[in-house]
Amino acid sequence: MARFSRIQVALAMKETGMVPVFYHPDPAICKKVIKACYDGGIRVFEFTNRGDFAHEIFSELNKYAISELPDLIMGVGSVIDQGTASLYIQLGANFIVSPLLNEEMARICNRRKISWSPGCGSVSEISRAEELGAEVVKIFPGSEVGGPKFVSALLGPMPWSSIMPTGGVEPTEENLGAWFRAGVHCVGMGSKLITKDIIQNSDYALLTNRVKDAIKIIKSVKSKQ
Repeated sequence: MARFSRIQVALAMKETGMVPVFYHPDPAICKKVIKACYDGGIRVFEFTNRGDFAHEIFSELNKYAISELPDLIMGVGSVIDQGTASLYIQLGANFIVSPLLNEEMARICNRRKISWSPGCGSVSEISRAEELGAEVVKIFPGSEVGGPKFVSALLGPMPWSSIMPTGGVEPTEENLGAWFRAGVHCVGMGSKLITKDIIQNSDYALLTNRVKDAIKIIKSVKSKQ
């Protein structure tokens, strides 16, 4: 059962401004990544459903977070069908993120009042996702869908929308500034934040500092709006 309501998830996403996105087959490495991000100020973390036995890894990580990082909201991304969504909900996922819009997944998540963020690539898809109960809608891949200009244009006629771009987001002042000035709710960041060199060199202090710097940039941009 989820420990955090979907409203708490949406508010935490907005407060922090960013959601790290990560998968690795070694649970020990995953724990170090999660802890490094947490130490940098992250309170919402998306484990991606990739690779065999990914759900078993998530189960271990979620138990770790509950025990050691009790205010960290753990969720799962790259979920594309209702069966997989149900599996992760049973393992205590607090939110489900998908690269696509699957209406059956909406029913599964809504039945258990779990936050659901489907991936959308058009205004019509975003509107449909909101009709189905999505509080925060993912646009994916963010840069290819249209980037910050797409978000800015969308929010003109639909100012109530809460948008989370993933794909093409970088932890730089130029990139994050463009997204947040456009009006995003938060951003999802994967390999641009948690880079291969960090994992290869076990340089988790560098990851913590990158997270701190990115959050600082986000707060600075938001304070000027």
